[in-house]
Amino acid sequence: MTGDSEDPNDDLQYHIELADGDVDGPVLLPGDPDRVEVIADYWDDYEERARHREYRTLSGAYDGEPVSVTSTGIGSPSTAIAVEELARVGAETFIRVGSCGAIQPEVDIGDLVITTAAVRQEGTSDEYVREDYPAAAHDEVVTALVTAAERLGYDYHLGVTCSTDSFYAGQSRPGFEDFRAAGSEERIEALQEAGVLNFEMEASAIMTLANIYGLRAGAVCTAYANRVTGEFRTEGEGRAAETASLAASILAKMDRKKAESGVDHWHAGLSIPEDEA
Repeated sequence: MTGDSEDPNDDLQYHIELADGDVDGPVLLPGDPDRVEVIADYWDDYEERARHREYRTLSGAYDGEPVSVTSTGIGSPSTAIAVEELARVGAETFIRVGSCGAIQPEVDIGDLVITTAAVRQEGTSDEYVREDYPAAAHDEVVTALVTAAERLGYDYHLGVTCSTDSFYAGQSRPGFEDFRAAGSEERIEALQEAGVLNFEMEASAIMTLANIYGLRAGAVCTAYANRVTGEFRTEGEGRAAETASLAASILAKMDRKKAESGVDHWHAGLSIPEDEA
């Protein structure tokens, strides 16, 4: 079949233009198509598999383990399309890789935020499931990301993210001519009081869909801004990319160890030998 069909079960997926076998291993999900090579430059090797609209896909290997990357565009609607179609061609693990705005004072510019769960302040996941369904990261993905950040020596914070549909009003920023959305100040203050670490725009949809479909997902973002201190710098972009790539390799080793041990879930009683880590 060709890409001319809108059948979601077609061999070639309508939006991402991928088929079975085009991706392997965990799929890293940046927003910007230009970031896919920034990520893949950390790998052993890679090749482009497809490029259509905002969706660009490369597949390759990191530390000898298979890994892929697909750009999603900005926001949850286009990201959900990517997750849907990637799942249809065999992807089982997704890691959002991007930038974010911190809303807690302890998160410095360039630090990583590893998401454990997300506030679903975006509308896409509401199309799938009731609004009180949790957008939780998979524990194995969180473990792999934390392990990778520790090995690489990057400062990171572990906690709850807020995913929004709007970079401006939805994240309590002023709009054009200093427009202020009703309740925006109260909204960010409530999130800060609840310990939410950061704003971004895709994680909650990725994790909600993954949980519904029985897949694994998580997120790691570099803080470019801090809303408390007023700082903004595009610093440390490669940290999230390298951490996610190493985490993909760690997940592959964790999966093999589970299979060898005859268990379905990673737990503290399992370990990866030093020469394999």
